[in-house]
Amino acid sequence: MHGELNLLHPIAPQQSDTLVLDALTRYVAQSGTRVGEKLPPERVLAEGLAVSRNTVREALKRWEALGIIMRKKGSGTFLQSEVTANDSFLSLRFKNDSATMLHALEVRRIIECEASALAAVRATESDLLFIEQKLDVMEKVHLSVGSAGAEDWQFHAAIYTAAHNPLLLQMVGGIYDLLHAFFESPPEQALFSDSFPLHRTLFEAIARREPETARRLSNDILNITERDMKEVINAAR
Repeated sequence: MHGELNLLHPIAPQQSDTLVLDALTRYVAQSGTRVGEKLPPERVLAEGLAVSRNTVREALKRWEALGIIMRKKGSGTFLQSEVTANDSFLSLRFKNDSATMLHALEVRRIIECEASALAAVRATESDLLFIEQKLDVMEKVHLSVGSAGAEDWQFHAAIYTAAHNPLLLQMVGGIYDLLHAFFESPPEQALFSDSFPLHRTLFEAIARREPETARRLSNDILNITERDMKEVINAAR
């Protein structure tokens, strides 16, 4: 039933589980696997993608949480939700859990705008140097490959740290997993490019000790994030 395993192609071993799931999405769509049918064993998938079985297992846990697959002990993994050639982990996430994703963004907005304002008041000189360092890396990666999700997260985390309230970073870290797909979107799914230049403007406001401006710019960045999220949601329907 799964003679199409040559549809699986090795991916770089350091890639995130989001990219593993995108590769699996392409395989499921191209192999014609239908809802209710069984997927190949983790070992076979891992070999086809040239990643560890643990990497595949962790990636499949995300699909299971979204109801895309069901794993039956002793029987295997079965497809529970339709997957098409146009899907990605991002679109599948929105198909199955768009309300939660938007709620997570709302929580992030509430926390992040205030964290940016606090950073403008409380950041030390070493904090500012660290934020700028993360910003420089984010800009370099973005201009090089067209997206910089992981680096973007590091930049925002540096601002949270500069707010000098450790609970803020812990709180947003609690919803990071819900926004995981956005931060790790591959270049062909690059999102939020419109907000890219605003990140340096935000840093400059923090460095000038302008909390109200920092709060407003954080809100502007998240307005763009929300707009792009809704576009993906509508496209996934």
